[in-house]
Amino acid sequence: MTYREPLSQKAVGISIAESKDMEVLGLSEEHLRDAMAEVARHLLAMGARLVYGGDLRQRGFTELLFELVARHHRDADVGDGRLSVANYLAWPVHRTMQPEAIQIVAENHKGLAELHFLDDQGRDLSTEHLEVVSSLITDEDWSAGLTAMRHVLTGACHARILLGGRVTEFKGRMPGIAEEALCSITAKQPLFILGGFGGCARDIAEELGLVAPHQIQTAAWAERAQFSGMTQAVLNNGLNKSENETLARTVHIDEAVALILRGLLRCFSDPDEKSTALGPA
Repeated sequence: MTYREPLSQKAVGISIAESKDMEVLGLSEEHLRDAMAEVARHLLAMGARLVYGGDLRQRGFTELLFELVARHHRDADVGDGRLSVANYLAWPVHRTMQPEAIQIVAENHKGLAELHFLDDQGRDLSTEHLEVVSSLITDEDWSAGLTAMRHVLTGACHARILLGGRVTEFKGRMPGIAEEALCSITAKQPLFILGGFGGCARDIAEELGLVAPHQIQTAAWAERAQFSGMTQAVLNNGLNKSENETLARTVHIDEAVALILRGLLRCFSDPDEKSTALGPA
């Protein structure tokens, strides 16, 4: 009988971005990168496929994901042909990049990662049909392109994890993490909120009653009202109220990872394997 990791048939979306209140919380971008690295590393070890919507800038979160996947393949000797990460680029993102540079990135990550370049409707474009936009990309272009990408991301995922997220100076109709959270809630996907790193994820956790309102003065964002009146039941993530509250406030990534994996296994494990896989509650 061939062994399969517990999450080998599942794809988990990661929604992450810097938040301006991290410094006030005594945290830095490195804390956020370390948190993402640990979450991603454990998900890969459990066989999950990672899904992310981002750009290809140096030192960005996409680059970090690619590095983690490459290391995982070396350490685990993965040779079954599975691509462990899928990265989606919205139309306004890749239209500002040189096609030659995109071709180089795609070639460098061949066999490790899927790169999807989407048009303004969220349809896949081949790298041969990419071109630099010759006109100004408007706010409406950004909103339409990013929303289309986020709907595609939702269709590619079975669950989603939220960390950080800016609530000012963002592109699109609303903060990206908020829009991806709403997409997952609408699709009734398991949603895990790590609010201890502040930002949009923390604001959503407050609206769901998982954490008390923060004493730090944070920026208001209009679309936050869409989460008003929701409860933690919309998370649909296999965790009980107390566990979700702990996940929403902790800055200890080991604790957060343990809770995420517990919830995912409760949602997706074979019923006959759950008790063994989960261990003590």
